[in-house]
Amino acid sequence: MTAHTAALTTRARDLVRTGGPEEDSAWLEHVLGWTLVVVLAMLVTQIGWL
Repeated sequence: MTAHTAALTTRARDLVRTGGPEEDSAWLEHVLGWTLVVVLAMLVTQIGWL
């Protein structure tokens, strides 16, 4: 792989990032995600869909 190809590959990888959690806020997003799962499960069982 040439330097030019490597630079293009790195640039392409940067462009297609999904915007996932950063390393410093991962615990907050995990807690919020699990809270959403629990609330959704409670809603589903209260409505009677399960």
